[in-house]
Amino acid sequence: MKIRLARGGSKKRPHYAIVAADSRMPRDGRFIEKLGTYAPMLPKDSEDRVRMDMDRIQYWLGQGAQPTDRVARMLEAAGVMPKKDRVNLKKGTPGKAATKRAEEKAAKAAKADEAANAPAEDAAAE
Repeated sequence: MKIRLARGGSKKRPHYAIVAADSRMPRDGRFIEKLGTYAPMLPKDSEDRVRMDMDRIQYWLGQGAQPTDRVARMLEAAGVMPKKDRVNLKKGTPGKAATKRAEEKAAKAAKADEAANAPAEDAAAE
C-alpha cells in the first residue's frame, strides 16, 4: 500500500489527488480511497494548496501504508510524521569533467615547478 499523488488537471495546469492505492497500480489508475488534494499552482501560503483528511491518513499509516517522498514531506509539514534528515552526500563533490580539469591543472603546475627549479639546480652544480 502506498499513499501517493494521482495527477489530474490539464496540460501545464497540474492538480493532484492524495490517494491510498495498491503500489502495483499505475500512478493515475485505480485507488482505494481519496485522502486529500494538492494544488501546486496556488501560492505556498494558501490554505487550499494542500488539503488532507488526517484521520484517514492516520488510519492508512496504521495499516502499514508507505507515503511517497512528496507526500511524506507534506505530512512532515503538517506535523503528522517526524522530520527525516535528508542529506545529499554527492551534492558538493565535483563531477567527472571538473575532476579531470583539476587533475590537468595540477599536472601543469607540477610541470611548471619542475621547469622553474631545473635551471637553479644546474647553476648551483657549477
